[in-house]
Amino acid sequence: MGRVFVIGVGMSKFVKPGTGGDYVDFAKEALCKALNDANVLIEQIKRAYVGYVYGDSCCGQRVIYESGMTGMPIFNMNNNSSSGGTALHAAKEAVEFSISDCVLALGFEKMERGTLKHDFKDRSSPLEKHIRIMSDLHGLSSEPFPVQLFSHAGMEHVKKYGTRLEHFAKIAYKNHKHSVNNPYAQCRDEYSLDEILKSPNIFGLLTKLQCCPISDGAAAAVLASEHFVRTHGLESRAVEVLGMEMCTDLPSSFDRTFINLVGFDMTRTVAQRLFQKTNRKPSDVQVVEVHDCFSVNELLTYEALGLCELGKAGEMIDRGDNTYGGKYVVNPSGGLISKGHPLGATGIAQCAELCYQIRGEAGKRQVEGATLALQHNLGFGGATVVALYALGMSSQYNDQTRKEVAMAKDELGFTVAPYFKILEQVLLLDEQNTIDKFRGIYGFKVQKRTGEEGYWLVNTKTGKVKPDVTFMSKEDDIVDLLTGKLDVQQAFSEGKIKLHGNIELALKLTELQKIALQQLVQSCNLIQEWCLRWRIPSIERVDFFIIINVKITCFPKIAMKPLFNAY
Repeated sequence: MGRVFVIGVGMSKFVKPGTGGDYVDFAKEALCKALNDANVLIEQIKRAYVGYVYGDSCCGQRVIYESGMTGMPIFNMNNNSSSGGTALHAAKEAVEFSISDCVLALGFEKMERGTLKHDFKDRSSPLEKHIRIMSDLHGLSSEPFPVQLFSHAGMEHVKKYGTRLEHFAKIAYKNHKHSVNNPYAQCRDEYSLDEILKSPNIFGLLTKLQCCPISDGAAAAVLASEHFVRTHGLESRAVEVLGMEMCTDLPSSFDRTFINLVGFDMTRTVAQRLFQKTNRKPSDVQVVEVHDCFSVNELLTYEALGLCELGKAGEMIDRGDNTYGGKYVVNPSGGLISKGHPLGATGIAQCAELCYQIRGEAGKRQVEGATLALQHNLGFGGATVVALYALGMSSQYNDQTRKEVAMAKDELGFTVAPYFKILEQVLLLDEQNTIDKFRGIYGFKVQKRTGEEGYWLVNTKTGKVKPDVTFMSKEDDIVDLLTGKLDVQQAFSEGKIKLHGNIELALKLTELQKIALQQLVQSCNLIQEWCLRWRIPSIERVDFFIIINVKITCFPKIAMKPLFNAY
């Protein structure tokens, strides 16, 4: 089994149903953002896993076709509120077990206003067992079925552990406060604790501001193998999926306690498995996104995940160990209660938030020192997905040299390889920093006639390895481009090269070629004279680079500058 990395994430803003566009619009926005974040093209995605609940068959195809019809396998998934997490889990396994090296997890929803409804009246409900137990214990009312279940589970916790109603309200207070800083959140208003307690009662102990709203929106994540990450120069921002586990209902789920009926045992079982397999502990985590469909579920989840002992969630809340300044920051996004809950998108939106946190890109929501993140996504009926994330390769790649040509794959057999080797030496010898004015990172994806691909990164920047622009072409055309026989505009107009990224920077490559050529000629003349002086076989110049009797690339990098300076 191989390592798995999230290399790109994207979201649409979550909105009240009927106030935005169609599901196609939300999904396309999230997908394009994820591809751009990953710096990959839709053609590089080998398969897609799509989660949604309210939609016809093949909605996944409909939205992905907006970005490209590549023929990739597309799998549509419905696991209620954990549909997004389920798609994410399937995508992770596809990479982990080497089915594909780059895959997409996409989730979206376009929901109807009002409460959730069962669409089919002529067949058994998937929640039939849950409904029967609640009916036997407490009867049924006209309020939405989920809110009845979670309210009963909350009262069960109150009676068993002495939890106060204020504890549930404090969770909602925290999440609404967190959402103020989340531009993707549906609800960004802050409320006082008193306002939350006095908001309209929905059922039992749950008030309106302790329940998540239904939402329209989408989220996407691109997952890739370690080999893909390294060969495409994505090490600095790749977030590793240290572990991801999924569990469905257990016999104990139907032991006639409401706490287990709403998924407590599922969560506890899958969390224990996750921490055991990853050799981590709950106390190692700094930031958490949990499935707070109701404030009750967030409180129960603290205990199920092992963030506190059984019965101690109220004490954890009173200490402030679930927010900034405490032991953990739970739901910095605002959670489902404030961010919103488009069922199919939620699990992937949690992944996106945790990637932003791990990469230090969460803005005002940023959790200081976040290095290990925990996700919890629950679907009623049921399924639970939990995951751990960490920045995968940052320590090795954050201190990049200012100018380099990097190759993360075996160069043997690539005609273009010596050209990049020489270009690397030219960059190293650029003592006047004439190349600095381009201030860009150029990626080159090169395909041999056999179909084999290589990747080179020409870096003239500091502290970054993500390309500003990427050239994709066959090997012969890249050679012509580098040697000046083919300029960028001509290559682009003739369809010989595809560009992805900063087009203006791409057009500067021609000028960069000329400067590099001048410096190379000067360097070659010095080496030529040096070789004659010491009776070393001559070096013949052909076009832009040198063909080899004695290779310039034979000289170690550290030795070349002193050599020329001494001459």
